[in-house]
Amino acid sequence: MKSQKISLAKKVQRKWHEIDLSKYTMGRAATQIANWLRGKHKRDFTPHVDMGDYVVAINADGLKLTGRKIQQKLYFRHSGYLGGLKTTALKDLIQKSPEEVLKRAVYSMIDDLKFRKKIMARLKIVKGSKHDYKVNN
Repeated sequence: MKSQKISLAKKVQRKWHEIDLSKYTMGRAATQIANWLRGKHKRDFTPHVDMGDYVVAINADGLKLTGRKIQQKLYFRHSGYLGGLKTTALKDLIQKSPEEVLKRAVYSMIDDLKFRKKIMARLKIVKGSKHDYKVNN
């Protein structure tokens, strides 16, 4: 059996990507963002190396949702005490902060790695279409 050669990236080159959220539904945009942040689009992707890019998501207030998710979807969290279950409806959260909805979707799509918080720090979400990030892509 032939052994397979593995080539690790010597130096990670990070690019900037911009995505307009008003053109995509939440799930489609979140998967695209998660792949860019993780680096899965790169030829020399290695699962244990943080080699993802920066992502700027614009028009977070124009995020599209399909079906009846806006009325039915609930987010749960628990304090750890008896009776400590808290629920938040998607319609309330999207009015309060639409960028938090996308951030939660992307966060759950990235594997539970020790550098997941570092990966999420490269995601920049902007409500409007104007931002100060230098996207060279």
